[in-house]
Amino acid sequence: METHRISGTQDVQVGIACQSRHRKQVRIAQLLWGPVSKLALESLRELVERYDLSVSSGDLVCLPAGWYVTHAGLLRLARRSHCSGIDVAPVAEFSNPATSRWAFKATVYKSPKCRGFVGYGDADPSNVSPLVHGAEMRVAETRAVNRALRKAYGIGICSVEEIGSFAEPAHSSRESKKLPPQPVNGNYGGPKVRDRLCQLIRQHQLDATLVKSYAVHFCGTKTLREASREQVETFVAHLADWAEKDRSALLCQLNSYLTSKEGAA
Repeated sequence: METHRISGTQDVQVGIACQSRHRKQVRIAQLLWGPVSKLALESLRELVERYDLSVSSGDLVCLPAGWYVTHAGLLRLARRSHCSGIDVAPVAEFSNPATSRWAFKATVYKSPKCRGFVGYGDADPSNVSPLVHGAEMRVAETRAVNRALRKAYGIGICSVEEIGSFAEPAHSSRESKKLPPQPVNGNYGGPKVRDRLCQLIRQHQLDATLVKSYAVHFCGTKTLREASREQVETFVAHLADWAEKDRSALLCQLNSYLTSKEGAA
């Protein structure tokens, strides 16, 4: 009897914790995107409880069509689930570097004995944001990894990085603010990578210290100086793409580094 009583108490505590976590995510979602439909809230509840995804950590974004998971959210889910590994390789027959068209194949191994979950991703100038023109190869790789991770862990919603329709037309009202295209070979004819990052921070009114903290976490290094040029270029492309697609979600992600910023102060 005592064992059953303890088990019941633990179940109640877990249930209360789940409800509290869900309510917190609902509040943050409504703060970021305003009133959210009842159907969307039910979907959010399932995503939070089943996959432990978090709006406050930038795992999810709410767009007019519904909820979308982010690349960062999928990677955190894979880490929590002790993912064994991810293999990524370009698909030559569907790629054309001359026209900046790339296709990648990603395979996710949930365990050492797993046979693998495969996903494909493609990118070209027509289905990416103008801000990341020249980074199509990295966008395609990210999309392939996202699709493979969604298959592996049963995520039924699309990832925001897979969406191509949110790229702005070439002659949009923001064209005067756009940054110079990036050559595929990485040799910049315009501003340096650091200058481009500073320009992004000013353009989207981001906190430079939080961006730096996010960059360090993204690159997986102790300091930004330790990151390679390719890692920083990838981060800048990622930051530009996210800022263009959903600045509110990006701000939410950056705000998760406020604690480390205050600690450093």
